[in-house]
This record gives sequence, C-alpha cells and structure tokens, in this order.
Amino acid sequence: MYDVIVVGARVAGAATALLLARAGRRVLLVDRARFPSDTLSTHYIHQPGIERLARWGMLDAVRATGCPALDRTVYQVGDVRLDGGTVPAHGQAEAYAPRRYLLDQILVDAAVAAGAEFRDGCSVSGLVYEDDRVVGVTCRSAGGTPVVERARLVIGADGMRSAVAKAVDAPFTVHDPLMSCIYFTYWQGVRSGFELYERPGRWIGAIPTNDDATLIAAYFPQAEFDTVRGDALAHYLENIRTTAPDLYARTEGAERVERLRGTGDQQNFFRKPNGPGWALVGDAAHHKDSITARGMSDALLAVEVLTGAITAEGVLDDPALLDEGLRRYGERIQDELFEGYRNTLFVSRLEVTPDRMAMLRAVQDSKELTERYFAVAAGVMSVDELYDEDLHSRLVAVEAA
Repeated sequence: MYDVIVVGARVAGAATALLLARAGRRVLLVDRARFPSDTLSTHYIHQPGIERLARWGMLDAVRATGCPALDRTVYQVGDVRLDGGTVPAHGQAEAYAPRRYLLDQILVDAAVAAGAEFRDGCSVSGLVYEDDRVVGVTCRSAGGTPVVERARLVIGADGMRSAVAKAVDAPFTVHDPLMSCIYFTYWQGVRSGFELYERPGRWIGAIPTNDDATLIAAYFPQAEFDTVRGDALAHYLENIRTTAPDLYARTEGAERVERLRGTGDQQNFFRKPNGPGWALVGDAAHHKDSITARGMSDALLAVEVLTGAITAEGVLDDPALLDEGLRRYGERIQDELFEGYRNTLFVSRLEVTPDRMAMLRAVQDSKELTERYFAVAAGVMSVDELYDEDLHSRLVAVEAA
C-alpha cells in the first residue's frame, strides 16, 4: 500500500514524486518509457521554474550538464527589436533549456534518492476503484508481468493525452482550438542566444542547449499543417530564411545534428484536475501551445501547489481531508495559470497587429520596460504590472508620432 502512485515520470511526475518523498510519503513513480530517454519538447524553463528547481536543490545538477545560462532575450518583429534581461523571479534572473533526457533523469534520480520507488517500462492499463473512489492502478511491468498496486491517491502526470484523465473521464473546464504547428531540430556551430523572431503567420525561436547545440523551432498556423508536413524540411528552412534572415545566415556551414521533429497537435485546455482518490498535474491537467515555452515552468508551479495541498499532517490518511485539499488545488491552479494561457493563445494566433506593434515600439527604447515585458512572458509579472504610467505615456507619444 503506497500513499501515492504517480503515473508519468517526466518533469511534472518526477518533481511531484520528489516533493512527496521528501515529505515522508511512500511513493511509487511509474512510466511506460525507459529512462533516460528524450521526449518532444522545446525544454526551455523560464525563471519562475528555475527558481523552484533552485529552491528544491536541483539547479546545480542542471548546471552540471553544461547547459548554458540564458540571461538575455532578443525578440524581433519587423523593425522593432527588444533586447534585454528580465525582472528576476525571487533573485533568479537566468533561464535554462536542458535536454529532456538529462533533466527528467535528474529529477527521477532525486526522487529515488528521497525514497520514492521508480519503475520505468511500466505501463498503466487501468485504475482500481472502491465504490467511486480510485484506490490504485493495474499495470504491466517491464518484463510483462501484470501487477495491481494500491494507494490512497493516484496522480496522473502522464501528459496531454493522459490515460489517467481518460480513465476517470476528467472533463475539460476550458477548451480552445489548435492554434499553431511546430517543427524543430538541433544545430551545432550556430552562435545564438535565446532569440525570437516574428512576422505575420510565422515565428522562429532559437534556444541554446547542451553540447553546444542550438534548438531552432519554426512555427506555422495550424491551418497550414497538412501543407507544411508534405515537405517539412523545405518549409522549416524557408521559415527561418524569411523570418530570421540573420539567424539563417548563421546556419550556413553549421551542422544539423538530429532529425527534424514536429507536431500539429498542440492542444489548448484545462481539465478538472481532481476527484475522489485522483489528481492530474502538468500537461495532464493543463496544456497550451508551446510557442511561449511555458509548459514546464507552469507544470512546476502546479506541482508545488498540489504537493502543498496534500502533505499536511493526516491529509492522506483521511479521504475527506484529501478531497478538500484536492478541491483547493483544482481551484487555485486554473486561477494561477489562466493569464499565461490567455496570453499564449494570443501569441499563437501569429498575428502582428498595429496595436501590438505600437506597444513594442513604446517598450523597445526602455531597459526597464523591456525587462518587464520579458518578465510578463516568463510569468514573473502580470500584464497589468507592465501597463504602468510610463508605458501609457510612451504609447501616447508613439501614436502621436
């Protein structure tokens, strides 16, 4: 009998198991994949996520992989160029983009060191119920042996297509259409910082990562996915050439070191993340377009909220207290993440409007406003905090010019 079974051992699941094990709970962490392994991800972690990793004692291990610190962002739209840092998140001014086969393993190893049991190659086939309450999982071990494991709480951290969410029939509380599609690969020999480029209908992101490699991602409207995937590499390169010509020039003579990856299934939703004996966290509870790279940072926030709601003395031993803690988690997580979700949907429309260009022109000549703009993008500040008297006066000047 476990206190908690966590299904899915990527960032959200491994971090959940880590914090619960450190709180003295008996935790089983399972994943159908074998570790270490990669997963589809742009793997950029904004400053609030890095601050949590630092507070949990994980940042030194991330740095030890050789992943570069990213303390500056370049964002160019037409003739407007923002270049600067961000308002720190509790003193953390740097972002990192570690490869997932490194980051996920770091978190799994830390969870195991804290006392969690980990089984990779273990696929969950169903849930165990007593009346209407989830009390365990049925799974198949890496060797193919069917197993039933029981727990006071089952947490689905198994991604956008969560099997746990499907099994409990977790309803969507917010659900929006697909917005963009993405193709990306890795390059060596491309001198780059964290760079973003946009024009109507197109978006390019460059993200330095491990082994002196740079991830370059190209975004297209979702409506073009079938056309783009017909000759994905040609469309990918043309997007870089026309949207970020300086970056494209830096790829000439550079080496593309991995295959091109892509997806046209970047769903946008919140699910009800809690019920009797079960909870959802990370992409299982909330997913949005990757264009703002908020997925992992927001997942770590949700992990902290969830584990904080269930680790108080006696909560896991009392179904009524547990359900109340999960209810509070469910309410808070949508409140905490909804502004970032709304902003992501806006950006993923890939529309360059006159109003937004006016705002960017007002921001670009101010170091403070640039830092605050990037802080909003990172989730350090709210949109309301950006639009102060200084920005309003600058907008008036831009409109009068």
